[in-house]
Amino acid sequence: MTDVLIVGAGPAGLMLAGELCLAGVRPLVLERRSEPWEGARAGGLGGQILGLLRMRGELERFEAAAHQPLPAPRFPYGGVHLDFTGLEDAPMRAIGLPQARLERLLADRARELGAEIRHGHELTGLRQDEHTVTAEVRGPAGAWTAEVPYLVGCDGPRSRVRELAGIGFPGTTYPEVNRIGRVTVPCLDGGELDIPGRGRMAAGFTRTDTGVFAFGPAGDQEILVSVTLDEEDTYDDDTPMTLAELGHSIRRVLGAELPMTGSTRLSRFTFKARQASAYRSGRVFVAGDAAHLFPATGVALNAGLLDTVNLAWKLAAAVRGSAPAGLLDTYHAERHLAGARTLLHTQAQVALRRGLDPAADALREIFQELVADEQPLRRMGALLAGDVRYPGPGTHPLAGTFWPGEPGLLREGRPVLLGPEPVLAEAAEWKDRVDLRPSDRAVLLRPDGHVAWADGPGLREALAYWF
Repeated sequence: MTDVLIVGAGPAGLMLAGELCLAGVRPLVLERRSEPWEGARAGGLGGQILGLLRMRGELERFEAAAHQPLPAPRFPYGGVHLDFTGLEDAPMRAIGLPQARLERLLADRARELGAEIRHGHELTGLRQDEHTVTAEVRGPAGAWTAEVPYLVGCDGPRSRVRELAGIGFPGTTYPEVNRIGRVTVPCLDGGELDIPGRGRMAAGFTRTDTGVFAFGPAGDQEILVSVTLDEEDTYDDDTPMTLAELGHSIRRVLGAELPMTGSTRLSRFTFKARQASAYRSGRVFVAGDAAHLFPATGVALNAGLLDTVNLAWKLAAAVRGSAPAGLLDTYHAERHLAGARTLLHTQAQVALRRGLDPAADALREIFQELVADEQPLRRMGALLAGDVRYPGPGTHPLAGTFWPGEPGLLREGRPVLLGPEPVLAEAAEWKDRVDLRPSDRAVLLRPDGHVAWADGPGLREALAYWF
């Protein structure tokens, strides 16, 4: 029997499947494509999800598959940069991991934990009542129906689940198209480009009347290049980009030809700022790109995976019949808030990067001066990483925040109470649901790494509220 039906085998759906299995729930993942996607999309994984994988004891698996660890790099931000290279404990970190490779890792983990993943199965309809969701599916052998307690749509921007559940998706579509490539160029000289007909160009952002060109060295005669310009044409982000298309967009912006002899990554993004009006409709939920789209690169994967980590343990408690009243509603309350915070800073990036007049240049210059100071740099890094304080009970400064615990602390995906013996004794009746571990510090951690309670009164109230 399937406890949770997941529609979509992208990163969010696969992460959710693994997390549900870890919590003892039986998920089934349906993917309309007949084979796993091998195209180029995101090129790295960063933000708070790395801390969660570390506490799961899984981060080494992902780092081993990465191109290279990026302990404290410079991140693009709306046409400028946030430079964390001077901080030993940077609030934003990333690893270079192409999305296709990430999906293979997440699928391997989900299957190891017991998940079933079926390709070539498309959701065609759904209905729900007080007790179940009925999904109509078309697969290689024909149409079939599944009745499940819960269904989660992780099926991307054009989510069929979101549409069938009647969930709105308001927002804005910008006319920008961003093309990214990791390409080999013969004209790289000392970290600068020497482009025939254009001359020498330093790494960073170059603005012209038609758009923005940016690049940075990425290896021996390799650069990571980005081109952003407004276009009236519409693109399907699933359609692979070619090296010729990238070259054409560079010519439009620079007015010169960039010699390129090969590529290891090519991807295209259109920019949208959209958020689902609700992340839950009865027994149907949405997560990842089905719940939000951001008008900047580098944040969507982190946000989508954090959605599923938040949702999984709550769904598992509901399936087991141990969820406190209102627990499932906290998924929307918490992750909609987090999505709104991500929309806030990505829309700020739109304002920074789209202006081409002297006033916009002045804004970028002032912003770059501000983030040269440590405190505003840390604040912006936390925003990029997806840091948010969830609403809920408890007045301790740590309540609702993410706890950067030691590796393996949440390996089993269960809540953990750390504390001295008197604290653990107070929670004894929850020992079947909460791991009790002796410690000098007193903190109650949810399975998603967020603090449910910290030293002081209210421990039993927090336990009853969450578990």
